[in-house]
Amino acid sequence: MRTIVVSALCALALAANAHAAIKEEPVTYTDGTTTMKGFVVYDDATTAKRPGIVMVHEWWGITPHVHTEARKFAEQGYTAFIADMYGDAKTADNPKDAGALSGSVMKAPPTMESRFKAAQQQLAKHATVNPQRIGAVGYCFGGAVVLNMARTGDDLAAVAGFHASLGLNTPAPAAGAVKAKVLILNGADDPFVKREQYDALKKDFDAAKVDYRIIEYPGAIHAFTNPEATELGKKFNLPLKYDAKVDQEAKAEAAKFFAANLKQ
Repeated sequence: MRTIVVSALCALALAANAHAAIKEEPVTYTDGTTTMKGFVVYDDATTAKRPGIVMVHEWWGITPHVHTEARKFAEQGYTAFIADMYGDAKTADNPKDAGALSGSVMKAPPTMESRFKAAQQQLAKHATVNPQRIGAVGYCFGGAVVLNMARTGDDLAAVAGFHASLGLNTPAPAAGAVKAKVLILNGADDPFVKREQYDALKKDFDAAKVDYRIIEYPGAIHAFTNPEATELGKKFNLPLKYDAKVDQEAKAEAAKFFAANLKQ
């Protein structure tokens, strides 16, 4: 009899797990006349409203890395929206094309803002999301995007950048204009981020009384959260390298940051 009961309980558990899963759904939306192709990722184990996080990819475009990161956020109790910043989910497989795609956005701040906001609006209206609790996270190029969006005073509660580029192409914010709490998680030895860029960001944020924190991890360089970074660095002779220890430490900091500013 005990064997039958245990077997029945196992069957029920398997059935529950089969139903409760991380869902990833493609979403086609528009920014003006441009077709955008993003993804919404969430855990369907609960029907409760939850915070949302807009996710902005690296300069390569929407790759397996950002899908993996979105699933991790969904497992933590958020609905993640992978934003398409290039249109038609364009991707690049080499630095030249990646630079052209990212440059087309960063050199045109109105385009950057409208594409981010288009994704943010899609996330806010998703059935699983509490639209009053939305944050953003970006990686490399995406880090620059979300930091710039915070500077514009966009209605975000919390913004985090992993190995974030610090190309700031939006006006310095006025005092009190930045609503978001800001966390920057960068490699201390990242040659893509210059010390004068940190100085400029700190100067602007201090003047605007922004609640921000910068953590620099010794020994870490660019793209330390991306397991594909080391091979890409070798292939293209770029200072890219995955760092499992720093990845874990930075993710723990981000988890605490978003829990404190989105869930409470």
